[in-house]
Amino acid sequence: MRVSELSRGDRPREKLLEKGPEALSDAELLAVLLRTGVSGTDVLAMAQQWLDEAGGLESLVRADPRQIMSRKGVGLAKGTVVAAALELGRRLARRSLADQQLLDRPEAAVDYLTLRYGHQRVEVFGTLTLDARHRLLRVHELHRGARAHADIEPAEVFNSAIVDNAHAVILWHTHPSGDPTPSGDDEALTRRLADAGRLLGIAVLDHLVVASGGFVSLRQRGVLPAT
Repeated sequence: MRVSELSRGDRPREKLLEKGPEALSDAELLAVLLRTGVSGTDVLAMAQQWLDEAGGLESLVRADPRQIMSRKGVGLAKGTVVAAALELGRRLARRSLADQQLLDRPEAAVDYLTLRYGHQRVEVFGTLTLDARHRLLRVHELHRGARAHADIEPAEVFNSAIVDNAHAVILWHTHPSGDPTPSGDDEALTRRLADAGRLLGIAVLDHLVVASGGFVSLRQRGVLPAT
């Protein structure tokens, strides 16, 4: 049914004002951001079709802004609004990590990393620096693109931790293939950096491999000792 054919209380904007944003479906919220559809396609149908093709909100939120703006019927004006809204969601997810003890709940870090880096088509490697209670200080992206793990130097990993006055770090990197299974190089790098961290008094608590197909914690796999 077209928005114009809905009763006033069931139209997305009016429904939001009367019942609150939590009463709207994902498609209705997206329709509010888009405001108008295209010739032959109502805005609500356009929003639902977009979500269906993307694989749901979880996939759409990882979309690159250029992909958003290039979609038919979206363009620059609508695309910047949608991209800005999705970025606000990512920033809120980032801030929610501040109260989490990340060693105990690696899923919390994975949720954020997937939102922030899940759309990347190249591998991204970085660290989470943590305080003495294993709460997040900062998220660091150290490099992206093809690079042999043997080339990653402890100095680039621990320099940011020293600047942050961190007590520990969690390593992370993405697998654009969608398969989070760690390689032998992933495990070797983890052990090498853990050894370096012990010399510096900065513990490597975990190494998270994040992909669209899930995640793997190398600590849970036994590559790093339980803490």
